[in-house]
Amino acid sequence: MFILKRVGCVGSIMVPQCTSLFVGNFSACHCLSSPKRHSPYSSVDSERYSSLVKAVMSSKVSSQTPENLQEEDEHIYGPVVKAQKPSSGPEVRVPKNLHPFLNCEETVETEEAESGPPARILLNRGKYRSPVPSVTRILQQTLSREQIFYLERWKRKMIAQLGEEGFKEYSQNLFRQGKLFHSAVEDSIISDATSMDKESSEKAEYQPDVQGYMESVSHVLADVSAVRATESTVQHAELNYLGIVDCVARYRGVLCLIDWKTSEKPKPFLSNTFDNPIQVAAYAGALNSDGNYKYQVENGLIVVAYKDGSPAHAHQLSSELMLKYWTTWLLRLENFTEQSTSQASSSFVEKRGDL
Repeated sequence: MFILKRVGCVGSIMVPQCTSLFVGNFSACHCLSSPKRHSPYSSVDSERYSSLVKAVMSSKVSSQTPENLQEEDEHIYGPVVKAQKPSSGPEVRVPKNLHPFLNCEETVETEEAESGPPARILLNRGKYRSPVPSVTRILQQTLSREQIFYLERWKRKMIAQLGEEGFKEYSQNLFRQGKLFHSAVEDSIISDATSMDKESSEKAEYQPDVQGYMESVSHVLADVSAVRATESTVQHAELNYLGIVDCVARYRGVLCLIDWKTSEKPKPFLSNTFDNPIQVAAYAGALNSDGNYKYQVENGLIVVAYKDGSPAHAHQLSSELMLKYWTTWLLRLENFTEQSTSQASSSFVEKRGDL
């Protein structure tokens, strides 16, 4: 047993304290007799090692520059291949034939020439109908993969809800309501253009299928004036396509090509109208090149009407937007032409194979 003495301090008086420690199984001889560990460096030839270090430290090393290092790297690893800078966005396509949107040679008529009945040039749908493709057909056959995917998805969903026959009947009803709506709008516009009493035309009653649609567009029709054309055919002879224009008139004083649309869902933004702006630009470009029309149209208007009578959304297309969608239309037209040429070539090869 060991007794350890410790001195404590209380105030200015030092007080000795004793502490007893009991240590068992302690052997000083065992600690002193333990063998010394063997160092792994004891077998190293220190003289030879020191001479090696001196030789390395005393040798002269040539100075290296970035150019020398690059030469050595190229010799060992080959020349450096610089990566291309990432593009800021997808490649912008440009039409091969950037046909002008406006016909600069056409003389723009004065406002006095806007008086008179609206033009209505009918499309020949007889036996010897023209092989010129329509705007609607071209847009349908040049849909993107994404557009086709969502269209087919919607179609499958509707067939699952209504069945094959139910979906067919649903589509026919939509087409019939659209035709009735266009006819009602045309009648309203023509009656307003030929009648001095607008109040009587505003109170006109329409068929139940279109009553809600006409209530929906009533506030838009109030701003439409100087109607130039309704349900009239336009054709672009150089670019080889045609279409039927819903209306050409002034909307809030600006001459516009107007397209009337119906929808079951609200479309408050222009982006909700899908390919409709391209369609309007295509119609306007054809009208501007068609000799039957002695004026030019630079602006557009898409009016989306709703069956429940809620106010229609009117999307105006400025001249800048029309030029943008005109360029998109030219690209779609090129795609359609390439598809038609490819199909014609395949058909010709098949016919030759049958001979």
